[in-house]
Amino acid sequence: MSEATPQLRKKILIVSAHPELRSLNASLTSFAAEELRAAGHEVRVSDLYAMKWKAAVDADDFPDHAGDRRLDVLTASGEATLAGRLSPDIAAEQEKVRWSDAVILQFPMWWFSVPAILKGWIDRVFTFEFAHGPAVPPPYSEGALAGRRALLSVTVGARESAFADRGIHGQLSDVLFPLQHGLFWFTGMAPLEPFALYSSLDVSEERFEAVKREYGQRLDRLFKDEPVPFRTLNGGDYGRDMRLLPGVEAAGTSGLDLHASPRG
Repeated sequence: MSEATPQLRKKILIVSAHPELRSLNASLTSFAAEELRAAGHEVRVSDLYAMKWKAAVDADDFPDHAGDRRLDVLTASGEATLAGRLSPDIAAEQEKVRWSDAVILQFPMWWFSVPAILKGWIDRVFTFEFAHGPAVPPPYSEGALAGRRALLSVTVGARESAFADRGIHGQLSDVLFPLQHGLFWFTGMAPLEPFALYSSLDVSEERFEAVKREYGQRLDRLFKDEPVPFRTLNGGDYGRDMRLLPGVEAAGTSGLDLHASPRG
């Protein structure tokens, strides 16, 4: 990996979600941190299992919430965010996100989604008035977390063909759409094409060396690659009902691909 020049040195947050320290995910997390630091970048790692991260949102997330008051999570999280009165673990992770120029989520695909502990990190950290809400820039455009890049690094047990066009599991871009579009792009982060390690249940040392070379190249281009070109809500492609206007898509485009502008 080439070393970053001083003006290109960045801050990267890696959020890792696997319970086994000897797992592929742990190895990829360590590899990414080492590669990025060797290139001159600053890296922080949130290892959610090592942190014993609490996944469930509850009233303890909002210390000022009265015990006899009905818990409206959206309202309570917004009030606590604006008042600077979130639980310390949430506040610490929000500070890391604010600090970062890029966020990498490293996880195994479990039941076509992220592990529960990572979903809980998203649920608890991306609070109302931090990641979205009237106090921050609007979604699907400027976004509350604009200016940051985002990369999914995911290990997948199935073979690549099963997640390809006509694959029985659906296209990987569709499976990951809730993260790419619904989390990253909604909050203003620029999502990159995911890095996926398929057939991950049995990876030889030789293959893992090849995987690291490929991943190293992706990390080297973390701030160079073009993001997925999702459409902005305020760019003229959507009506007031937030539905894509007829005829703005390329011929033959359908499904979730409608929400990406044609490249080139």
